[in-house]
Amino acid sequence: MAQHNELGKEGEQLAINYLQKKGYKILDKNWRYLKAEVDIIAQKNNTLAVIEVKTRTSDFFGNPQDFVNPKKIKLMVSAINEYVTSKDLDVEVRFDIIAILKNKNETKIEHLEDAFLYF
Repeated sequence: MAQHNELGKEGEQLAINYLQKKGYKILDKNWRYLKAEVDIIAQKNNTLAVIEVKTRTSDFFGNPQDFVNPKKIKLMVSAINEYVTSKDLDVEVRFDIIAILKNKNETKIEHLEDAFLYF
């Protein structure tokens, strides 16, 4: 497996662990709909958190969250509309990014709630 794929899987597991410690229930991971993939779908109280995980070893080219583009956002919104409808959920939906910088010396996790408001 390519090194960046391994880093991505490791980042997703770090994000899941982080969310569970914060009281989120993980409903799905790597959920697919048409061309979209949602990294993590979690719930806390009556809020469905749709989470894109971005993991990098360095912020030399920018912060991890800077790599979520408008096309990805559009795909995620479409996918989560299908998810909520197909599961007949009555919840508030929020789109988050978990940005992870992981190198040999440290791991930094930043949870950006309602992240798409900033785009």
